[in-house]
Amino acid sequence: MLEIDVPGFGFVKLEHLVSDFTGTLSVDGKLIPGVREKLNEIAKFLKIHVLTADTFGMAHGELKGIDCAVHILAEPDLDRKKERYVDALGPERVCALGNGNNDRLMLKMARLGIAVTEGEGCAVHALVAADIHVRSALDALGLLLAPKRIKAGLRY
Repeated sequence: MLEIDVPGFGFVKLEHLVSDFTGTLSVDGKLIPGVREKLNEIAKFLKIHVLTADTFGMAHGELKGIDCAVHILAEPDLDRKKERYVDALGPERVCALGNGNNDRLMLKMARLGIAVTEGEGCAVHALVAADIHVRSALDALGLLLAPKRIKAGLRY
């Protein structure tokens, strides 16, 4: 569990990290160097869920050895499927990471939505739906490992 009180934004009590894979944790289907280690650190205090259409067909192999649940979602309506997944967990307990248009609904629904711009870019609708924007997956995961950064970015 991760708890942080952010003036103006409110109290945040997270139990789950829900992340997209393609373009968020990976580029061209390959896990970004350093992400594995950060995810395993975060798995000590949050349950990690990876939701992906698995564009490159490499998600299971790339995430092997990481303490996370991997869910391959079939098209169509990936955005709604991701939103329903977050809703079922209890959105007030979820931090969501994503970069694509199909991530925008889960970013908006989650208590903390983090839009990530990696090598594949970030859709404008995902960016607008998020609470925070970062330039990389390592930066996003770093926020969870050093939560005072979240406070610094979100306080009013």
